[in-house]
Amino acid sequence: MAKLYFHYSTMNAGKSTLLLQAAHNYTERGMETYLLTARIDGRAGEGRIGSRIGIGKEADTFDAGDDLLARISGRLDRGACACIFVDEAQFLTKAQVWQLARAVDDLRVPVMCYGLRVDFRGELFPGSAALLALADEMREVRTICHCGKKATMVVRQDTGGRVLREGAQVQIGGNETYVSLCRRHWREAMGDRPPQD
Repeated sequence: MAKLYFHYSTMNAGKSTLLLQAAHNYTERGMETYLLTARIDGRAGEGRIGSRIGIGKEADTFDAGDDLLARISGRLDRGACACIFVDEAQFLTKAQVWQLARAVDDLRVPVMCYGLRVDFRGELFPGSAALLALADEMREVRTICHCGKKATMVVRQDTGGRVLREGAQVQIGGNETYVSLCRRHWREAMGDRPPQD
């Protein structure tokens, strides 16, 4: 039975690595897959999903205006496809998440999305909010804060390492820009200090 999956976490948790491993598992068994990633994030190269550990694979790209149901339908018209993989799913629009849900329901193909849950301000990305509402299954990809607790938040830093509290929701970057933290340390970094005991 086809399902819509959402694998979410903070930065640097290994989401792209997990996506690439899952796609490899399908191809290793002779099954075709279809990979998509957001055009806005070209850190691994245009039309490429890459992980911090050095593995990568070519993928089609999407923008906010693309009809993903039509793209998936077109891919299926060219031959069997066992699974659709979407990286950087936080950049999906609400309409595109509905298109992915329709692909699952109407075309009966599983769709596995991987992305961030919240931005550096602690707010949901539109694509993530829609996936949290519509996904059949959700899985948290865990990473840790410097204190050893589970990291659920991320801060954005400038080039001098100072935490930014304002700015556009989307700014592409990696370890030089973002740091994953637990909620308590995120609050502290954002200036919301807990009361002293």
